[in-house]
Amino acid sequence: MKKSIFYILFALFVSQLYAQKKMIIPPYLKKGDTIAIVATARKNIEDNLKPAISWLHSWGLEVVLGKTIGLDHNQLAGTDEERAADFQTQLDNPNIKAIWCVRGGYGTVRMIDLLDWTKFKQNPKWIVGFSDVTVLHSHLNNLGFASIHGIMPVSSKATEEAKESLRKALFGEPLEYIVPCDQMNRYGKAKGELVGGNLSILFSLLGSPSAVNCDAKILFIEDLDEYLYHIDRMMMNLKRNGCLESLKGIIVGGMTKMHDNEIPWGKNALEIIDDVTKKYNIPIIYNFPAGHIADNHALILGKQVTLEANDIESKVLFD
Repeated sequence: MKKSIFYILFALFVSQLYAQKKMIIPPYLKKGDTIAIVATARKNIEDNLKPAISWLHSWGLEVVLGKTIGLDHNQLAGTDEERAADFQTQLDNPNIKAIWCVRGGYGTVRMIDLLDWTKFKQNPKWIVGFSDVTVLHSHLNNLGFASIHGIMPVSSKATEEAKESLRKALFGEPLEYIVPCDQMNRYGKAKGELVGGNLSILFSLLGSPSAVNCDAKILFIEDLDEYLYHIDRMMMNLKRNGCLESLKGIIVGGMTKMHDNEIPWGKNALEIIDDVTKKYNIPIIYNFPAGHIADNHALILGKQVTLEANDIESKVLFD
C-alpha cells in the first residue's frame, strides 16, 4: 500500500516537472482583438504603416500604435527607457492580444533587461517580428513562451503568401510548408521544438540570459548583409559553445546580400554552414522561404515541428 502511494506521488511529481517544462502557447487571435505596433529598435518616422494597418483591419483586428512610433533618437525609436516603457505598456495591457514590432535594425538588446515579464506570464500574448526581434524570441523561449518569427509592418514587399502565413499563425490555423528539394539538403526526418532566428543576433546573445537553448531542438537561422568569414566565425562559435551537438535538425532561411573580402573566403554562406555542420547526422533544409526576403513565411518559435528532407521536397509541419 505504501509502495503504491509512493509510486502515485512520484508519477505526479514527474508529471508536474514535465508540465513546468512545456512551452506555453499564447491564445490565438480572433476577430475583434487588438494588436499593438511598437518600435523596439530602429526608428520609424515615415508615414508607411497604412498598408500593414489595412492588412490587420481586413483580418478583423483592431490596431493601436505605440508611443515609440515616430520617436527619433539618432538611429533608434526613442531612448532605451522610452522603448522599454512603450513595450511594457503593451505587455501589461490585457486588451492587447499581440505586439507587432515595426522593424528591426539594432537596439532591442539595449532594452530587454528593462522589461518586467510578471503580467505577461499571467496574460501571455503573441510577440511578432524577425531580424533584431530575435532578441525577444530567444528571451521568450527561455521564459517558456512561444512567439512568431514573421514579417513586420514595414515589410511592404512581402508576398501574399508571407502575409497569409502570418494571419494563419496569429489565428491558430494549420501551418505547414512543403517546398521543392534544394540540392544541398541533407536528407532525413526529425521532430522537435523550433528555436532560432537571425544568426548574428543569436551569436551576440551567447553567454547571456537570452542565449538560445539548442538542446534537442530544431534550429532555424537566417541573416543579412554579413561578410562570409563572419558567417564562418558565428557558426564556429555555435559549434564550440555546444549549440550544434544535440540539435535534431537545422532549417536555413535566406542568407541575403552576403559580402566577401578582396581575398575571397572560398565558400558561399550555405557552403560554410554545410562545412561546419557536416559531422552531425541530422536533416538540414537549405533556402527555406523565411528571413530577409519577400517570401518570409511565418514560423512559430517554441512549437513542435516535424522536419523532413528527401530527394523530392522539404517539409516543415507544425503540430
